[in-house]
Amino acid sequence: MELASRPSRPTSGWRSALMVGAVLIAVLAWRSPAQLAIFGSALIVAAGSGFAAVPLLRRWKARQFIREDGPQSHLKKVGTPTMGGIFFMPWALAVPLLFAGFDADLLAAVSLAGSYGLVGWLDDYQIIRQRSNKGITPRQKMALLIGAGLLFCLYAIVTGHSTAIRGLAELGWLFWPLALVALTGTANAVNITDGLDGLAGGTAAVAAVALGLIVLPAHPALAALCFALAGACLGFLVHNRHKARVFMGDTGALAIGGVLAAVAVLSGQLLALALVGGIFVIEAFSVIAQVSYYKATKGPDGKGKRLLRMAPLHHHLELGGLHETQVVNRFYLAAGLLALFACWMHSAWLRS
Repeated sequence: MELASRPSRPTSGWRSALMVGAVLIAVLAWRSPAQLAIFGSALIVAAGSGFAAVPLLRRWKARQFIREDGPQSHLKKVGTPTMGGIFFMPWALAVPLLFAGFDADLLAAVSLAGSYGLVGWLDDYQIIRQRSNKGITPRQKMALLIGAGLLFCLYAIVTGHSTAIRGLAELGWLFWPLALVALTGTANAVNITDGLDGLAGGTAAVAAVALGLIVLPAHPALAALCFALAGACLGFLVHNRHKARVFMGDTGALAIGGVLAAVAVLSGQLLALALVGGIFVIEAFSVIAQVSYYKATKGPDGKGKRLLRMAPLHHHLELGGLHETQVVNRFYLAAGLLALFACWMHSAWLRS
């Protein structure tokens, strides 16, 4: 307990962001240098847009409201502008169209991600308007996400010209719940992960580059979307690194999840998605485990036991004594290892 309460030494948010950026640029330069233009363009325009957008968000009083039952150290973040997804996600979706053209699958993935971003914007807008940390209801949010997902899945089945989609379609009716769980689950998992400065943006950039390299040979247009997403997320980190000047909000988090899941469904790489997005999976399951354990151990007084100090997992680690930036750095490292493992698994499968 003494160790858990001992304050830990913070690390630089700039250093973490630069480290992730340097590694991703080196990986792309080694594996696919032609994609650096897409990655770099999205990074530059997203970062540049932030310098104009952040003051505007502050002027519009688009401020974050922090949950009262969260870590007390986060209360100082009250008033930080949110809804930052409006200035970096449009570039993540537009840049690949400029480089890869109006490919049908690319347009479908962009449309799905854009729809998820709009759902997130509606949630953020309600939070700001009501001046609380509660936006639209979970049922409303899920209904909108499922509705957009159903239209996307219908497109995938009707136009299933790729081997990947035909393979998934052979699952019959199981395709629908599997695809919808991937779409809505990934979006919500990224949203859950978005709880520390730079955490969701950095891990999403790593996952996007890995997924892009995996789908590149068979689906170059979808890979372009992944690389643009990675660049835009790093551009966002310029403003979201610790100490964050802006948060992405649901506008950004749901759209990021939409891109990753849409690419995975259209390319038939759902297993790769689970691996490269392993951080998001772990974060989501930490919440599910916490809630389930609490309900299972609930006594006559209506109170149960907690499996973690606080869910999601990043808050558990914070309350264990790690500084916010130390948690983020550990998650960056874990995301990188998962990405390497996913790429190795894919290469091994191709060779077999």
